Amino acid sequence: MPETKHLFAALSFPTVPVNGTDDVYPVHRIFCVGRNYAEHAKEMGVEVDREAPFYFLKNPLSLVQSGETVAYPSGTENYHYEMEFVVAVGKPLFKASKDEAADAVFGYACGLDMTRRDLQLKARGSGRPWDLGKDFERSAVIAPIAPAAGFGAVGSQRIWLDVDGVRKQDAHLSDLIWSVTELLAHLSHYYHLAPGDLIYTGTPAGVGPVVPGHVITGGIDGLDPVKLTIGAAE
Repeated sequence: MPETKHLFAALSFPTVPVNGTDDVYPVHRIFCVGRNYAEHAKEMGVEVDREAPFYFLKNPLSLVQSGETVAYPSGTENYHYEMEFVVAVGKPLFKASKDEAADAVFGYACGLDMTRRDLQLKARGSGRPWDLGKDFERSAVIAPIAPAAGFGAVGSQRIWLDVDGVRKQDAHLSDLIWSVTELLAHLSHYYHLAPGDLIYTGTPAGVGPVVPGHVITGGIDGLDPVKLTIGAAE
């Protein structure tokens, strides 16, 4: 048989640095959790679904390293930040218990779920998927990953975000409605989770718009902070 050839260059998976090592973590999938802080759900005008968590996905190629500048995205007039605690999966996980889920965590990182809020709300109001509002180029920002053993137990760590030095979001990981182990165990009943999967666990209250020139800085106790500069519109 003749040798097959790609019609164009195949894209490679993005990677994230791992603190304290020369290793990088290849990202295969990005799962995001909706409405996982009660006060954020309230500010969005919706009730928290306490029966089960729910999810949306972002393309892994949307990943942006902390410290970069991204252009204000097209198609929106209401571009929002959402500060998030990110979980990196380190072992295969399927139909898992919470104990098994805890053992499968590789590490944690600070992240930003950037959102075209006007498009998300329009889709939500029409009962349509959120893809245009959530899954777009350069919309998933991440800082280096800290191995789980060095971070310790997830609990009262503070999670915060500033825009141009002004505090906008301020909460604690203990405010999460669904814990890390609950999320991983639940999600593993619908997907074969594996190394390379990131879970953005939701954002606290205080989300809001940014414009070109704004600098976003967010942090979580024990993790490298995440930083993003908003550039001019394309």
